[in-house]
Amino acid sequence: MDEHIATITRCMDQVLAGKEISREEAETLFAAGKEEPFFLMAAADKIRKTFCGDRMRFCSDVNARSGRCTENCKFCAQSGWYHTGVKEYPLRSPEDLLREAKQAEAYGAERFGIVTSVCCSLGLLTEEQLKTLKAAGCQRIHCNLETAKRHFPAICTTHTYEEKEAHIRRIQQAGLEVCSGGIFGLGETEEDRIDMAFALREHHVTSVPFNIFNPIPGTPFGKNKPPKPIEILRMFAMYRFILPRAIMRVCAGRENSLRDMQAFALSAGLNGAMIGGYLTIAGRSPERDKQMAVDMGRTL
Repeated sequence: MDEHIATITRCMDQVLAGKEISREEAETLFAAGKEEPFFLMAAADKIRKTFCGDRMRFCSDVNARSGRCTENCKFCAQSGWYHTGVKEYPLRSPEDLLREAKQAEAYGAERFGIVTSVCCSLGLLTEEQLKTLKAAGCQRIHCNLETAKRHFPAICTTHTYEEKEAHIRRIQQAGLEVCSGGIFGLGETEEDRIDMAFALREHHVTSVPFNIFNPIPGTPFGKNKPPKPIEILRMFAMYRFILPRAIMRVCAGRENSLRDMQAFALSAGLNGAMIGGYLTIAGRSPERDKQMAVDMGRTL
């Protein structure tokens, strides 16, 4: 057997047996995946099917207010630090948000996110605020790590990675689930990408959204280029080995970066997608995404 295929198979069998792979094993697996990307993807999808089944998990969100964010995340259209031409508006009415939620439900979304800032969906909240949200029926709070701890200061300086980690702990202590992932293509290294996966595992994150960098003119990263499709798919597969039971969703940037290979995300271990658009970026129709899932053998 080819050594790369043997490495991938060994790691797959280890995960299927309920054992975690180590950081060193992940690095070896990643190297093998460069040589055999489609075998890595197939192995990741076997892990997905074993632990998560064939159900496709759709979510949707709404930009409840837009622009003038005080954070300086270098990738974001809504940061008040940059001139991106994004449409600005104050907090939308409860009636507007309810209408958006009903539309998302009609699309087939089982989760609906209300987003009011760029560092996480409702900002860095206090323990009391989190308890209030739980009492109101909220089940899950979103707070992206975005990237690895080492790389985070290169993309944002108005809040810290440590503040995000503390917030994730507060969310869990309040009895709420955590949705946390990041963006591929922010100038991070391959080591940074693996680091983020292990940070998510350390924090016991149950829902992981993957965004692919989409250059926004006017931001410091406005001329950066997104990763290549096969590179993105390898990372999706790698994360499934490290987080075998998590809901993993492909989100913003997939249309531009994966192009005709969007369906391959579902054969690389992912079991979810965000539908209907991404805050300031339009997506494709939910009907096409639902058909893609059905065509890939998933249940809705």
